[in-house]
Parts: sequence; structure tokens; C-alpha cells
Amino acid sequence: MNATQAVVAIVDDDAAVCRALRRLVLSLGHQATTFSNGQDLLEGLDATPPTHILLDLHMPGLHGPMLLEKIRARTTDARVVVMTGLEMAGAREASLAAGADLFIRKPLTPADLHRILGAALLD
Repeated sequence: MNATQAVVAIVDDDAAVCRALRRLVLSLGHQATTFSNGQDLLEGLDATPPTHILLDLHMPGLHGPMLLEKIRARTTDARVVVMTGLEMAGAREASLAAGADLFIRKPLTPADLHRILGAALLD
């Protein structure tokens, strides 16, 4: 991995979203791993610690602010971006309070992802 390459964990229960985001991350020259739920992410955090986590807000099981708190208890270094296609009142505020760095609506565009990954790599 070079100094400007991100390691991105993509967490979404929609397999098509995971595939599309993975292809997009790879096309930008970064590494990507996918997880279909929050528990799998937590179990995989130590194997390849991500620099970024793209996290779907609404998933079965462990999700939302509860999952964010568990992520932050395990890693403070990863930039966590919460994604949602169904924004509900208070979701942005709750996500940011629980440790998200950014809250964004799906679908993510290539420009969105480039900005998210590029900005954090400059920090």
C-alpha cells in the first residue's frame, strides 16, 4: 500500500451497493473490503484496519449509532462516513454524535467518493 492509498471498508446489506462501491473505490486506486452487516465489520476490523469506513445507516441487526459507538471503541483512526438512502429526522445528528465524520445521501457519485477519500488522505 502506498502513502496515498486508502483502505476502505464498505458495509451495506445490499450486495449490489457493496459491489458498485467496491468497483468505484478500486477504480480510484484504493483497496476495498465489503461486509454485509455491522457484526461482520466488527469481526474484520483487526484483519485489515481500514482508513475509511463507508457505513450504511439502515441495516438489519447492529446498525446506526449503536454500531458507530462500537466502531469508535475499537478504532478512532478510521474516517467513518454514514450513508443512507432514507434519511430520517435526527439521523444525521445522532450519527455525528456517535462518531461519524460525515453523513451523506446515497447514491454516492464518483466525485463524492473522490472527495471523501482525497480529503481525508490530506489530513
